[in-house]
Amino acid sequence: MAQIIDGKKISAQVRAEIKSGVELLKRERGITPGLSVVLVGEDPASQVYVRNKTQACEAVGMGNFQHNLPEQTTEPELRELILSLNRDPAIHGILVQLPLPRHLKGFDVMQVLDPIKDVDGMHPLNLGNLASGREGFRSCTPFGVMRLLQEIGCELEGKSAVVLGRSVIVGKPMGLMLLEKNATVTYCHSRTRELDQVVRGADLVVAAVGIPRFVKGDWIKPGAVVIDVGINRLPDGKLAGDVDFEAAAQKASWITPVPGGVGPMTIAMLLYNTLEAAKKAHV
Repeated sequence: MAQIIDGKKISAQVRAEIKSGVELLKRERGITPGLSVVLVGEDPASQVYVRNKTQACEAVGMGNFQHNLPEQTTEPELRELILSLNRDPAIHGILVQLPLPRHLKGFDVMQVLDPIKDVDGMHPLNLGNLASGREGFRSCTPFGVMRLLQEIGCELEGKSAVVLGRSVIVGKPMGLMLLEKNATVTYCHSRTRELDQVVRGADLVVAAVGIPRFVKGDWIKPGAVVIDVGINRLPDGKLAGDVDFEAAAQKASWITPVPGGVGPMTIAMLLYNTLEAAKKAHV
């Protein structure tokens, strides 16, 4: 039976480290890290995510600058707000909550962000820095996965890792971060042939496909580490990940639950990036 990777406990440790770092920065350099979260529209899930982020921000002593914009906000209006946040010295990190309304192009909006304030790692420059092995902010969810793997002592060098999903938010940066640690990475997606056979060869499986219980228990190699990034609402209102947890836990050595696995780490790493941005802005 797999051991559970407790994302709540590990994220609490990370937040405690960040709170100490924020207090030190205030005391020694008179700097309060500031995070601005921009929400466009009234998507219920996004509202919950933003509320959790702002509460977490306040809990570690960071400045919180939230901007709620109406659904009808135009791209020029959103761009102007982001440019003003880029210029504001009290703000060290900017996060534009995704998804945006259909009439707004996420990629175009992200290009307006100052890369040194892009604490969600979504600016093309930061994505390019990751791909080329250079320093830059890392996308928060895969960055959080890397911290989980570090905490359980998962040695990645030479291991076979399968990433299910190829989104720019999770899948693509996840594979690149694993490559940085010398894992052998295979990306899988909707057109991958004999997907179950590919997954069965993996020492590490990271599932981010957005389909509840898509990864079956008999796909898992005995002793593999399973990271479930998915969070799906079932018809009965309960939450489920992208992995059939009960079946996979019978074969894996470590596994993340849903909820309480990867989710808490995303916000923790957002706070981590914001603290690092504040340090770099005042070197």
